[in-house]
Amino acid sequence: MTFTATPSAPADTRWPIRTWGMLITLCIVLFLDGLDVSMIGVALPSIGKDLHLGTSTLQWLVSGYVLGYGGLLLLGGRTADLLGRRRVFLIALGVFALASLSGGLVSSAALLIATRFIKGLAAAFTAPTGLSIITTNFAEGPARNRALSIYTVFGAGGYSMGLVFGGLMTGLGWRWTFLLPVPIALAALIAAVVLVPRDRKPEEGGHDLLGALLSTSAMLLLVYTVVSAPQAGWASARTVGSFAAVLALFAAFIVVENRVRHPLIRLGILRKITLVRASLVIVALAGSYFSWQFIVTLYLQDTLHWSPLHLAMALLPVGLLVALSSVFSDKLVDRFGTGPIIAVTMIAMSIGYLLFLRIDTHPSYLAIILPAVLLVGIGWIGFPSINIQATAGISDEEQGLAAGVLQTSMQVGAAIVLAINTAIISSSGHGDGSASGMLDSYRPGLIFAGVVAILGALVALTHFLPKRRAVEPVSSDSDDEPEQEPELAAA
Repeated sequence: MTFTATPSAPADTRWPIRTWGMLITLCIVLFLDGLDVSMIGVALPSIGKDLHLGTSTLQWLVSGYVLGYGGLLLLGGRTADLLGRRRVFLIALGVFALASLSGGLVSSAALLIATRFIKGLAAAFTAPTGLSIITTNFAEGPARNRALSIYTVFGAGGYSMGLVFGGLMTGLGWRWTFLLPVPIALAALIAAVVLVPRDRKPEEGGHDLLGALLSTSAMLLLVYTVVSAPQAGWASARTVGSFAAVLALFAAFIVVENRVRHPLIRLGILRKITLVRASLVIVALAGSYFSWQFIVTLYLQDTLHWSPLHLAMALLPVGLLVALSSVFSDKLVDRFGTGPIIAVTMIAMSIGYLLFLRIDTHPSYLAIILPAVLLVGIGWIGFPSINIQATAGISDEEQGLAAGVLQTSMQVGAAIVLAINTAIISSSGHGDGSASGMLDSYRPGLIFAGVVAILGALVALTHFLPKRRAVEPVSSDSDDEPEQEPELAAA
């Protein structure tokens, strides 16, 4: 049983039970995406020991997911706009469940990596599609702000809680980290069939096959090049040649999109300054956090011999802060707008990274680790505001595209930042192998994570710069904040 939704739900936030059901279903799917990524990270040592896999092979259990996810996000968001959000969402969620089940049953490294790639591919369609289903079914303003706040909190919370579930499931056996999402995904699929509304007639223009091929090839090659560069060498002929090929593919894509009648991606959407700003900030937010957590995991777990569960509980306040923010984040947006919230939370996160630099070989949790973790958690409270800012003023027909741009920025940008951070750590050496020597080798990476967050805060602060007159009138676009922001001038 399904129903057909009106273009936007009423502006008030007293929603009927069916609307709540749709929103929670979409939230659960996004929660699974975050949960899956962090659970596998905790389980990697056990997988390597059981299947006799080296470090480079284990890396591809993470990179394979990023390759499918980051490489196809733009295509996933636009496909939902063109073929129907409900249809794309249901198919992709079914693929995600099957890939999860397969990953828990296979024992070959190649097959395991393949299932991770397929799961990433499926998430590349469910994530932007779920976001665009929300933005097209909740009116811009308080209703959409509340819905997006709840939705994005589930995504960030899924990643944080995955650390805890990963520690628990790995204790039972690493295969449970693959199998746990299966029944949840199947239940969400059944609920989505009932609760996700049928689309209006999809937008015309699904014939840009060359554009789809070029964009997908460029994104896949970019992500592959970035995640493999630390092993191949950033200055190696393979890496340089791959980056040159990426530039050529993107140049060809731009030429095609400017000439075809129905482009896969309307490049003019990148003139929306709020979308560009949100995309840059989310690179800093995710890239700095994933880099920081990567280093913290290596140092506390491998060097100081903390257990996976001990580490997970130490970082749990990040997830708790994100979960608690769902109660008030939409009210903050309604009161202050997205710009001030993003700026304040990014500044708090930057301070948290700087405070963590005080860590030593016998760190006090209450005096050193906890204050930093709490400030980093405050940084993630701005995550819903970033999503709201990115999709504000975008027409319903391009909500999937805007969501794809934002989430591609997050995934690909975070992969690039993490790859650079890994190269920085590798070039620092490991000293004499002692805890102090390892800390000295990790410290440049910790500093780099803080610098990235500071750059993100500076970008967020551009919200307060004097607004420039738009080159073209923007009569139909409005931001969620008190004043409108102009579109970027055409080059």
